[in-house]
Amino acid sequence: MTRVSIVEDVPEIREALIEVLQESPDINFLNAYDNGEDAFIGLPLDQPEVVIMDIGLPEQGGIECMLKVKQRYDSARFIMFTVFDDDDNVFEALKAGASGYVLKKDGPDGVLNAIRELTEGEGAPMSRSIARKVIQSFHQINNQRDPDLEKLTNREKEILELLSRGLLYKEIADQVEPNITEGTVKQHIHKIYKKLHVNNRTEAINKFLGRI
Repeated sequence: MTRVSIVEDVPEIREALIEVLQESPDINFLNAYDNGEDAFIGLPLDQPEVVIMDIGLPEQGGIECMLKVKQRYDSARFIMFTVFDDDDNVFEALKAGASGYVLKKDGPDGVLNAIRELTEGEGAPMSRSIARKVIQSFHQINNQRDPDLEKLTNREKEILELLSRGLLYKEIADQVEPNITEGTVKQHIHKIYKKLHVNNRTEAINKFLGRI
């Protein structure tokens, strides 16, 4: 089971998240915090594998809290769960090391799906609208491409773009023409990571955007 803690200051949202996590047989819910200060103390003691982190926390924001917690406990992966979909928050969170970015309009089920996608090794889960922002930002800086990106084949570029949109492996397999198998998608992604000298979707997206 995946060990999960929550940092969320809105009681109704926090309770909804707790409920869906406690009812999930593959999740071991550990603890919930309503502010960054308590989370900074408690998360290293909880030792979660995944932290659901609100960005708009009182006093200390979620991104700042994540950075501080990582200094004490760097084994957790953070999924930002927020109403903020502006470019500054999205890219600041990803650059700071967030492993996923899910909007609150996706609800607790969106968080649950993101946790499973992350722990099953399918990269960095994102809401579709957030993934679109990533792609749009990439196109805006297209003239500053990293030389490593030029090593990718057309099929690999197509798969990387679909991956950046937040699609799962099976969805990518169904999207490309002609259709390929999920296993073939994984093989392509392995080659993409190797050519870009990255280890996961977040790093690939950052390189895609010229941020590393």
